[in-house]
Amino acid sequence: MTRDVDAPQRPSLPMASLPILATLAVLALQLFVFGEFTPHVPLICGVAMTALVGWKLGHGWSAMEEGMMRIVRVGLPSIAILILVGMTVGVWIASGSVPMIIYYGLKLISPEYFLATAMLLCSVVSVTLGTSWGTVGTVGLALMGIGAGFGIPPWWTAGAVVSGAFFGDKVSPLSDTTNLAPAVTGVNLFAHIRNMMPTTIPSMLIALVIYLVAGNLLAAGQTLDLERITAITQGLDGAFEFNLWVLVPPLLVMTLAIARMPALPALFVGVLAGAVVAYGVQGEAIKALFGYMQSGYTLNTGVSEIDSLLNRGGLMSMAWVILLVMIALAFGGMLEVIGCLEALCAAVLVKVRGIFGLQVAASSTAALTNVIAGDPYLSIALPGRMYAPIFRGEGYSTLNLSRSLEEGGTLVSPLVPWNASGAVVISSLGLITSGGSLEGLLYIPLAFACWLSPLIGLLYTLAGRFIVRADDAERAEWVDKGHAVVSLAQLRDTTRQTAQAGRPLQAHG
Repeated sequence: MTRDVDAPQRPSLPMASLPILATLAVLALQLFVFGEFTPHVPLICGVAMTALVGWKLGHGWSAMEEGMMRIVRVGLPSIAILILVGMTVGVWIASGSVPMIIYYGLKLISPEYFLATAMLLCSVVSVTLGTSWGTVGTVGLALMGIGAGFGIPPWWTAGAVVSGAFFGDKVSPLSDTTNLAPAVTGVNLFAHIRNMMPTTIPSMLIALVIYLVAGNLLAAGQTLDLERITAITQGLDGAFEFNLWVLVPPLLVMTLAIARMPALPALFVGVLAGAVVAYGVQGEAIKALFGYMQSGYTLNTGVSEIDSLLNRGGLMSMAWVILLVMIALAFGGMLEVIGCLEALCAAVLVKVRGIFGLQVAASSTAALTNVIAGDPYLSIALPGRMYAPIFRGEGYSTLNLSRSLEEGGTLVSPLVPWNASGAVVISSLGLITSGGSLEGLLYIPLAFACWLSPLIGLLYTLAGRFIVRADDAERAEWVDKGHAVVSLAQLRDTTRQTAQAGRPLQAHG
């Protein structure tokens, strides 16, 4: 069989790894040598280096540009959510919603139980809203204020917030990633959620115990600064009017989410409700409200903890994150269009043996896609397309795959600083530090639930527990819907023949 000399070549494993390793090297230089957490330019360099590899393989620029922009367009809904989250933060601070949560949190929550309470509260809110990013930017921000009042290190509070917010997002039927994982693997949404419980519940319980113990140890290690807490509560009480109307915006958004309204219109209604409350209860001028939506809230109480926490929000506060998301999506799109990610997946799959190998490969590929491409959506969609036919060919339900994708995709994404989710966490919670300090990144190992769940999932597989075999009904559905079914043996044969012919390996599914 002859190969068309004008057709782009399939990248070899070293060639596919080259732009990825080079980009990670530039990221490491920027982060650890220069001490600057600004991954934008290194990722742009990654796009350029990947394009050079694509040109070497025979890809034209127009094809590479189209593939890159196709992935960027896929991320536009998440960018819209980021814009609304920024507007929501600014207006909900002006309305008093966020300050009221901080005020009563300092008065009612015991420091010993604060971290555990923070995780549980973020879990409930995220399940209800279906958005981890919205939860982090609103309730998470308020919890950072409460933690600061108690003298708890911000990275501990951020770890508890991330654990709760992203686990709530993982099991919420309103979440985009929770819907994406079963969609790309061809399983039922609620069956997918039920199948995640064996890893979700233990990891949350373990994390809860850790936060209870840590909260007690942190509280025992210091004397509660009552004067500091009093200064914060008095400053908030003097700057805002607190009554039940102030809680209407968050309660309204939660109600709309329960009623299955999509995230974008629900959040926009929350912005409007916050503006009405800020105007009617706090006496803010309409002109000022537009400014808060655009550039964020501004306040000068003389209490540094209040001013540093509440002077934030606005859609412009999300510009840093939005640019990072777009660049990361462009990098991921370029890697996909020239076949780098596909070649890496194929190299992994040809060495896989058995269900344990499949689960490790799926979860690891999702996690590595988060690291390499910086996008949680691509980390679910790409491995889902690649691995679903293999799970079917080996006789296993793709429920196993959808769970691995959530664990390696959704839960790992906030642990990668240059990932879209990681950038939202760092920006929204004020963890970006100047002067070369990377202290804010300490939240990553402290987000226990996010890395415990993938670990528990792999331990289950190793022990042969909670592995779902495909039943007759599911097999019949594969036939009815025309799903691809490829065994590992068939894949190895196809890969060998494709490599000999020099053609690109096509994605399955």
